[in-house]
Amino acid sequence: MILRHLFTPLNNTRLSHLCGPTDEHLRTIALALDVRIAHRHEQFKVEGPKLRAQRAMDLLQALYEIAAKPIAPATLQLMLSGDGSAVDSDGPTLATRRADLKPRSQNQALYLDNIAEFDITFGIGPAGTGKTYLAVAAAVDALQRSAVQRIILTRPAVEAGERLGFLPGDLNQKVDPYLRPLYDALYDLMGYEQVHKAFERQALEIAPLAFMRGRTLNNAFVILDEAQNTTPEQMKMFLTRVGFGTKTVITGDISQIDLPKAQLSGLVEAERILRRVPGIAITRLNSADIVRHPLVARIVDAYDAARLEDLPTLAVPEPDPELPRVSLPKTRSPKVR
Repeated sequence: MILRHLFTPLNNTRLSHLCGPTDEHLRTIALALDVRIAHRHEQFKVEGPKLRAQRAMDLLQALYEIAAKPIAPATLQLMLSGDGSAVDSDGPTLATRRADLKPRSQNQALYLDNIAEFDITFGIGPAGTGKTYLAVAAAVDALQRSAVQRIILTRPAVEAGERLGFLPGDLNQKVDPYLRPLYDALYDLMGYEQVHKAFERQALEIAPLAFMRGRTLNNAFVILDEAQNTTPEQMKMFLTRVGFGTKTVITGDISQIDLPKAQLSGLVEAERILRRVPGIAITRLNSADIVRHPLVARIVDAYDAARLEDLPTLAVPEPDPELPRVSLPKTRSPKVR
């Protein structure tokens, strides 16, 4: 299908911002949606399959409306992510430092709704779907509204396929590399000074999962990140820490398990056991919810497809071959005297 559109009224500044430096934005859209885009001044032509061509044209129109100032590549990538309704997805408004924070897909909106409604929520999906970031944002919002007294962030200290050996420094310095993604989200959502003030008044705690044993967590917002690297025993231990007035979010990506091959993931087992338990929500995110570079979604899909191809096919067992019948020689019974 070929779609044509004439942007009126003509505004050369908006057209320049829409196309980007040397038409960079147009090339990004064409690559992400697998269409061809051509333009001459304010006349644009999109060629490709019907649905993708229509989405590309709708996206161009949306970009033209916000093109009074230069469009950042990150903004374009966020608008490209999701199923086309990502930009207008409804979801709860969160009180954080990021005024523009909102769900970018229907699944992300459902994820935030589940966090608000249920005491225990699982967020399972590939990298870049906002599992951890949105959970931390919901925790910061709850702390700002005094719905909880503290935020507790934890994750298992498991290396991603590497052996780092003994790390130098005290306990905090040893575990900081494992918890760095959580710090990054906090700094972005609260600001550097606010984060350190929260640590000082003990309203914020970040600790390895091993430190959770024996504790009862009341009036807190607890997030277990990288839960795919927990063992079944660790997952059960963590889930039984939940106290009164506590919200718990467990996030993980079952396609990136760093445990030994013979070790079952606690997240996989928990999803199977708890999927029908009342009061627990399980939100599944997929490559359409990725809010990073459009290539990340393609990489995830490619790996998933390769993994399915590598799965062994179930062979139908062949019937046992029929053995030839061998007649035994007749024997006479000895006479009894």
